[in-house]
Amino acid sequence: MAICIIPARSGSKRIKNKNIKLFVGKPIISHAIQLAKSCGLFKRIVVSTDSYKISKIAKKYGAEVPFLRSKKLANDFTPTSDVLIDCINKISSQNTKYHFCLYPCSTLIYKKDLINSFKKIKKNDFDQLTVVSDYNFSPYRAYKLVGKNRIEFNFKKFAYKRTQNVPKLCHDTGTFYIFKTKSLLRYNRYMPKKTTYYFIDQSRAIDVNTESDFKFSEFIFKFKKQKKVIKL
Repeated sequence: MAICIIPARSGSKRIKNKNIKLFVGKPIISHAIQLAKSCGLFKRIVVSTDSYKISKIAKKYGAEVPFLRSKKLANDFTPTSDVLIDCINKISSQNTKYHFCLYPCSTLIYKKDLINSFKKIKKNDFDQLTVVSDYNFSPYRAYKLVGKNRIEFNFKKFAYKRTQNVPKLCHDTGTFYIFKTKSLLRYNRYMPKKTTYYFIDQSRAIDVNTESDFKFSEFIFKFKKQKKVIKL
C-alpha cells in the first residue's frame, strides 16, 4: 500500500483560507481526505500543514497530522517536492515504495482516478505519474505582444497549419501526483525521465486559484453529482 500526503498550508493570498473554505457545506480539504479514505490504496493519509486550525479539521475528517510544518516550508515559493520530502523524512516513510501527493482542492477527482493511475504506474514501473488534461486550444497557435500595438504568431512554424496537424500538448492539472519514493528523494523537483501521465477531461481540470474558480468548481461538482444520481 502507498501513503497519501495532502499539502495544505495556511496563508493563501487570492482565496482566504482556501484549504478549509466551505465547499458544498464542508471544508474543501475534507473532500480530499474522504476521497483518499474511500479508494483503499493508502495505509496512511497524512496532512502536511503549518496551521493548527487546518490540523484540527484534517484530524476531524480522519487524516493524520503528526507534526506542524515549519513556516520556512509554507511560503509562496516553496516547491511541493520540498514539502513532500520533509513529510517523508518526518514520518520515516522512506521505505514505502509509493507516495501520492493529493491537493486539498482536488474535488473533481474520482476514486477510480486514483485506483487506475496507481495501476498504471505500477504496471509499467514508472518513477512518476502526473495528471494532465488537454488545452482548450493549441498553445502553438498563440500570439505574442510586440511593442505596444502589434501582435505576431509566437510559433511561426505552425502559424498556418491546421490545429489537428500541430503537435499535441497537454498541461498539468495540479490535482494529484504519484511518485516512486526513491525517485522523488533522488530527483527532488526535477521530473525523472520515466514519467507517465493520466488524462482527465477539461471539465474536471480546474486549478482553484480565484473565487470564480472556486465557485465554478463547486458548480461542476454539484452538476456531476446530480448527473450521477439521475443515471442511477
